[in-house]
Amino acid sequence: MRGKRAIKRKIKSDVKFNNLNVAKFINYLMERGKKTVAQKIIYESFDIIEKKTKKNPLTIFEQAIRNVTPILEVKGRRVGGANYQVPIMVKGTRKFQLASRWIITAAKARKGKPMREKLAFELMDAAKEEGSAIKKKQDVQRMAESNRAFAHFARY
Repeated sequence: MRGKRAIKRKIKSDVKFNNLNVAKFINYLMERGKKTVAQKIIYESFDIIEKKTKKNPLTIFEQAIRNVTPILEVKGRRVGGANYQVPIMVKGTRKFQLASRWIITAAKARKGKPMREKLAFELMDAAKEEGSAIKKKQDVQRMAESNRAFAHFARY
């Protein structure tokens, strides 16, 4: 590797809930540097969740993230001229990153509603262990299980 390793920046917790994970989720949702738009989408989707479920939206958000978080993933590895899909354990920060990315992608894939509603319904579905984000997690887990024979190629 050339150059120095990038310094990890500290992220400030979000304005409304004072929660670091919500702040990270806002940053993952943000496009073209428009943080206020991302915040508005998140907070409005939390309002929708509160109206629909009559529960604290933060607990539903955390439950959804917990349900979508993967344990194993596969990584392509070239060994002796052949490519193998090697299952590896997902490390700490990558777990939250993958879960957030899958939820956002699944929400964007839904059609016909504003993003705040799509995100709210995707979070509620993920909290109930339903929806596209959960399916993505299960697909990744299944792929890792089926390639368990190549686990000895993983470097720890």
